[in-house]
Amino acid sequence: MDWGMKNRLSRIIKPDTGRTVMLAVDHGYFLGPTTGLEDPKGTIKPLAPYADALMLTRGVLRTSVEPSVNVPVVLRVSGGTSILKELSNEGIVASMEEAIRLNVAAVAVSIFVGGEYEKQSLMNLSNLVDAGERYGIPVLAVTAVGKEMGRDARYLSLACRIAAELGAHFVKTYYCESFETIVSSCPVPVVIAGGKKLPEREALQLAYEAIHKGASGVDMGRNIFQSESPVAMIKAVRAVVHEHASVEEAYRLFNKLKEETPRREAKRQEAATSFD
Repeated sequence: MDWGMKNRLSRIIKPDTGRTVMLAVDHGYFLGPTTGLEDPKGTIKPLAPYADALMLTRGVLRTSVEPSVNVPVVLRVSGGTSILKELSNEGIVASMEEAIRLNVAAVAVSIFVGGEYEKQSLMNLSNLVDAGERYGIPVLAVTAVGKEMGRDARYLSLACRIAAELGAHFVKTYYCESFETIVSSCPVPVVIAGGKKLPEREALQLAYEAIHKGASGVDMGRNIFQSESPVAMIKAVRAVVHEHASVEEAYRLFNKLKEETPRREAKRQEAATSFD
């Protein structure tokens, strides 16, 4: 792995902790304006300062993230299907040259092991790795699951190992029982997906257990931007991932910050109107 590749990865997975808190806001590429992402710019702006990386599409990057925002970008480059069709039938929708123009730190592609278009998705990954190696850009393989695919350790270990064998530089997968066996059999860093929206304490428990069983971080979306207090939630997740906070400590932090947010907003509004 050359210097440029290592440098980009170190911007995402922080060397001082060996972990990352990625903010996933790429859901619209197949779900459209899902709850919490109707206004991508409004969602991303307050959360970006607390994310180690943003995972999104080129369209949202161009329209909804200010160029001055100094947060590494993991660019979603697979797509071409919607929730209305067979999701595994993806292609590559943005070139590596486009990724370079956008100054991204990594690119992401979904793989559908066991899906109808398994081979196509794995070839997408392989071709992307070839291009990434030419330009020093890491590739994140996302082990997507469909309705017929399991989320147990046996299946996810298979998917993660195949991704690593094909050259992925890090992998995103789901947390499950015996998660440590997935990490131990995957020779590249593993980050977990947040998955469906959970109550805040349960989401923090998910992050805690994954980290303590070897995950290199989280890539959370709905469990942050659909939270009743998104900024409080991402700060609480950071406490678990980077500061060794327990679930109870992180949940107390979330509640404390959640209670303070309305007061801060009221003060901001008061200051804004004091000159009227």
